[in-house]
Amino acid sequence: MNTAVNRRSWMLGTAAVAGAACLVKGAPAEGNAVEPFGYCLNTSTIRGQALPIDQEVELVAKAGFQAIEPWLRELDDYTKKGGNLKDLGKKIADAGLQVPSAIGFAEWIVDDDERRRTGLETAKRDMEAVLTIGGTHIAAPPVGATDKTDLNINQIADRYRALAELGAKIGVIPEVELWGFSKPLHRLGEVVFVAVESGHPQACILPDIYHLYKGGSDFDAIKLLAGRSIGIFHLNDYPSALTRDKITDADRVYPGDGQGPVVATLKTLREIGYRGMLSLELFNRDYWKQDAALVLKTGLEKMKAVVKASAA
Repeated sequence: MNTAVNRRSWMLGTAAVAGAACLVKGAPAEGNAVEPFGYCLNTSTIRGQALPIDQEVELVAKAGFQAIEPWLRELDDYTKKGGNLKDLGKKIADAGLQVPSAIGFAEWIVDDDERRRTGLETAKRDMEAVLTIGGTHIAAPPVGATDKTDLNINQIADRYRALAELGAKIGVIPEVELWGFSKPLHRLGEVVFVAVESGHPQACILPDIYHLYKGGSDFDAIKLLAGRSIGIFHLNDYPSALTRDKITDADRVYPGDGQGPVVATLKTLREIGYRGMLSLELFNRDYWKQDAALVLKTGLEKMKAVVKASAA
């Protein structure tokens, strides 16, 4: 490999170490030694059942989750059909649920200035919607640039800072999301670099078991982070039969049902002081054909089982 590539790889690794130093914020919160994390449901897990968001809230709470991570398109559909986001926020709170994150798709990262301006306008509307339902964070994936190999990573960091500054004004924190199939942000070191080099005090990342595998990151690299650097962690697993170049979002399975180092990764999250939510994010078509309540019950049981195993 050439010197420039080697130097860039070294810098990305260094950024991860810097993340541990720069993003630490106090001691980890005290919690149950067996279950130090919260349990959240990313609504993609039951997308195929085509339920409105207010019904999903009821099912998620009944299943025993502590939080829900909705997609902005669901909130848009809800309001288009006459729903009120303040009412939805009250329903979520009354059900005893939190909204630690939400999934949006604003084009904050792209080179095109006009598209990026429009993307920030979209992000503003999305953040305001998330805030209205009681949310605190929003995913910031590399939408619009997944196939780009020529993006300057320092410029990406600057663009994330602009997004984070917008979020600070509104009260919702964007999380740099790792997408394993994305060319500019497919490695853990890259998303950490963007968060660190943005220089924003609220900078954080959104890792995912599946995307760490898909993008080729080493799971042990998480040990170089501080718990505070993670906004939310997407929990899932992947089957042993599929290689990185073949596996897709739809191949994700319940945690513990695949070959991923799920338990080992949860041990690492404990060690680095992460005490946030684990959000079950799946796109499995077979699960989508099942009763939503059964999927939620099974999913939470599987999550708790791997968390318990990680305490051993």
